[in-house]
Amino acid sequence: MKILLATAYDYPHLGGLSVHLTTLKAGLEARGHEVDIVSFTDVPKWKRDLIVRGPAFLKNKKEAGSGYVYSLEQRSKELKQIIQQKAKEKKYDVINAQDVYTTFAALPTGIPVVSTVHGYLTFEGISKGTVPEHSKAAETLKNAEREAYRATSEIITVDTRIKDYIQEMAGVEGTAIRNFIDVHAFKPKTEQREALREQYKIAQDEFVFFVPRRLTKKNGVIYPILSLPAVLQKHPRTRIIFAGTGEMMDEMKAKAEELGIDKQVSIIGAVDHAEILNYYSLANAVIIPSIYSAGVEEATSISALEGMGSGVPVIASAVGGLKEIIEHGKDGLLVEEKSIDGLSDAMIQLIDDVDAGEALAQAARQKIVDHYSHLAAAASYEAIYEKAINK
Repeated sequence: MKILLATAYDYPHLGGLSVHLTTLKAGLEARGHEVDIVSFTDVPKWKRDLIVRGPAFLKNKKEAGSGYVYSLEQRSKELKQIIQQKAKEKKYDVINAQDVYTTFAALPTGIPVVSTVHGYLTFEGISKGTVPEHSKAAETLKNAEREAYRATSEIITVDTRIKDYIQEMAGVEGTAIRNFIDVHAFKPKTEQREALREQYKIAQDEFVFFVPRRLTKKNGVIYPILSLPAVLQKHPRTRIIFAGTGEMMDEMKAKAEELGIDKQVSIIGAVDHAEILNYYSLANAVIIPSIYSAGVEEATSISALEGMGSGVPVIASAVGGLKEIIEHGKDGLLVEEKSIDGLSDAMIQLIDDVDAGEALAQAARQKIVDHYSHLAAAASYEAIYEKAINK
């Protein structure tokens, strides 16, 4: 098959969507398919800045949320031109749109469109504070979701909750294919821990918790900082490393200083996905502290899957898709969201019993190989593509 993966967002970019595209492409190509990716990054920079981002900023100043809607609509228009040109040149068998407004950009080609739904467009806009709840912009986004889901050939969702959401709001049945990782890239390399810690100037005797999360409210990134003081009382040689950027960064730094733990908290900013492998390997454990925010729950977190695949124990909040991929006490630890005591207890548990943590990590790695391989996921995507083509 000739397959076009498309998104109205940037690619490559730090974040789950970009990782998803790269990993899916690798899996599909391993199965013999020809795969291209187009994204908003393919739009000339002057257009991105002058036609999309600039006016969107000004519109938001006049009416909150209107600029966000404008940006998505303009991204769709620009992407439509690129997709049509690529389709003429390549004659794709199927287009896999990764978001609502890319679905609109792809439909006019007449090529079967499969839409992958990674989250809740309207609710996520509200959760980020980009779109006011009950606003005209929120209603526009909700209507766009409904229209896109009904118009596309097939829908893939990254977890069962999103599948149920689409069924309820648009009356359309999707297929849930959970997120996945490249099991060949993300594999245990803990034997490299000592060398990597020397490379990154991290003490060998520290127990390191790694938090690979965008620094935004719904990712709950403040809670590992709030939980750390209790851990340090019992285990002073403990460190948390955050990899990511976002609007919570300043608040996190200020809170660490206020609590007197800033020397044990490293906020290193954005890290290239290829390099992030090193941080999984040098860490003793991974924390995914997601929370409920404006009705939005964590989907099947790629970061959690990467941690599980990398051979280190994972602590995660018991929300959303995290509850679907981690079985508490068997292949990871689940804690109540926003529970400072619950998270600190889980952190102490892993430090106190390293052997038990290793057992969790081994079970998690086996689960990833068995159920979350990019090769197995590619086969599932292929079946949906064929279904759309044969409609």
